[in-house]
Amino acid sequence: MKIQPECIPCLMRRCLYEIELVSKDASFSKEVLIKAMETLLQEFDPDKCSATIATKVHKVVYDGLGVKDPYRDVKRRSNEVALSLISKIEERVKRAKDPLKSAIISAIIGNILDFGIEGGSRDPDDLVKAFDSYFEEGLGYSDYDIFKKILSNAKKALFVADNCGEIVFDRILCREIKRFNPNVKLILVVRGEPILSDATREDAERLRFEEVVDGILDTGTFAVGLDLDNIPENLQKNLREADIIICKGMANYEVFSELNYRPIAYLLRTKCTAVARSMGLKTGINVLKIYL
Repeated sequence: MKIQPECIPCLMRRCLYEIELVSKDASFSKEVLIKAMETLLQEFDPDKCSATIATKVHKVVYDGLGVKDPYRDVKRRSNEVALSLISKIEERVKRAKDPLKSAIISAIIGNILDFGIEGGSRDPDDLVKAFDSYFEEGLGYSDYDIFKKILSNAKKALFVADNCGEIVFDRILCREIKRFNPNVKLILVVRGEPILSDATREDAERLRFEEVVDGILDTGTFAVGLDLDNIPENLQKNLREADIIICKGMANYEVFSELNYRPIAYLLRTKCTAVARSMGLKTGINVLKIYL
């Protein structure tokens, strides 16, 4: 997805959020934010991917803060809150006529754990408050039948994770994918370095993903979604070989919509107008959309 006008204030709002996670010193915050704005001005190009520009801006902020993972406490808390809902979700999946679909909806709801942006969460506890009502909404856009057909015949599937918190629900979904098609080789992909509230290999290992997937890869670098110019060779190989790529969240949409890997299934909540418009969908809905 190319950068959109509303991405600019959104990106600055996110930068300010992560600055304030580290420091309440107004003069210091102003200095780092000015560097972020200068970088955005230098990098802005309407023909560039929004995530590519965001990566460079966030790198300046992280370097200015001198902190490798400003979201560390938020990520930890997000996982804790998500884990507190596991019993509820497991019961819903167990009782569902279609456990896979129930797991998909639950995993999409976890995507609301996105901080410092309009339409995201103010606090990890927002997930507890919103879960039941968002679950009852079901899928606002659904290519579920196509998804099942592709998945039932797939020999290899890649599951590209997004945020902490929601990755707890992704584990249940990965398990249900393997139950739906025990023959599929399912590979989890996480971020190569801490960025925003996204899940890394550390999170996947702590949640024992090796019990529900056949392998774990990472994106290799500091990048929002994926660095389009520096995709690890092994990841490229697996993306080419996959019979289906399952992408969680808006950042992954922003990146993978710039690539030609197909078929690809996006599982997300349309939290912003830019992504919703790019996908031809309404804002504020749970989405499973396939691109063939």
